Amino acid sequence: MAGAIGLGAGVLGGIMATQGAERFDDIRSRREERREGDVTVIREPGRTIIRDDDGRAIIRRDEDQRFRDLGWQGRSERRDGETRTVFERPDGTRIVTVTDGEGRLIRRTRIGRDDREVVIIDNTLRDRPGRFADDIVVLPAPPLPIPRERYIVDADQADEALIYETITAPPVAAIPRRYTLDEVRYSPDLRARMRSVDVDTISFDSGSWQVSPDQGRRLAVIADSVRRALQSSPNEVFLVEGHTDAVGADIDNLSLSDRRAQSVAEILTRDFQIPPENLTTQGYGEQYLKVQTQDAARENRRVTLRRITPLLTGQNR
Repeated sequence: MAGAIGLGAGVLGGIMATQGAERFDDIRSRREERREGDVTVIREPGRTIIRDDDGRAIIRRDEDQRFRDLGWQGRSERRDGETRTVFERPDGTRIVTVTDGEGRLIRRTRIGRDDREVVIIDNTLRDRPGRFADDIVVLPAPPLPIPRERYIVDADQADEALIYETITAPPVAAIPRRYTLDEVRYSPDLRARMRSVDVDTISFDSGSWQVSPDQGRRLAVIADSVRRALQSSPNEVFLVEGHTDAVGADIDNLSLSDRRAQSVAEILTRDFQIPPENLTTQGYGEQYLKVQTQDAARENRRVTLRRITPLLTGQNR
């Protein structure tokens, strides 16, 4: 996917994740699709989907909207082609997000009351043109030094000790260098270096991204483990990955999965006080089925959580 993959991806600003839509039919009916260069750009409430002629697609979102949906009030300033948005907590701590002209995350930092700035995510492109193909990292499959059930842990079968161990474990294979967030998001070989937790305590109705209150409470063990990890290292970054089953159009599934990831991230912050700046989200649609079937399978309508800090920092721990 070359050249024009970044075009149009930034016209998201200020659109709420659902924009009043409660059903996926509402999202679908409000899409706008057009050709831009050598890709097709599909805009819908809160998301931009970019697809090339080979059928490959990615999804991008407003990087600040999750904060706004949580009720945070931010102020934005545009300068030199970049937008700097500041969200301030009651204690005076500021979360600063910098995005480029396409809405792409450049940096996210936390500034304390003493004005000391700590980098949480650095997505600097390092002199590359920003094409999607350049963000795909191909690595050999990592060896598995542990049983597979401890590499990808099912939350409904694990206690807090195993979940905490999984989300704080070092990479299962060496990390050659520091990677950008986009490289992590779009490179399955890279993400495979980190163990993960399938949050199968939550499943979604077909076509829905909503999490019922009783299912939301089942995130407590996950949240406790994340909170404990952040107490030891306040700048950890966790990726919440959304997935669907194989029923329906691939573009619909990509959008739906991204909204599922955001729903879970919002619950982790709103109900369990996980700082939103330590979470990032990405939808993968039907690409990574847990159960290999083309039928409707609730097991495939899920989210996955993994720590990605070592991938962003290049540190093998």
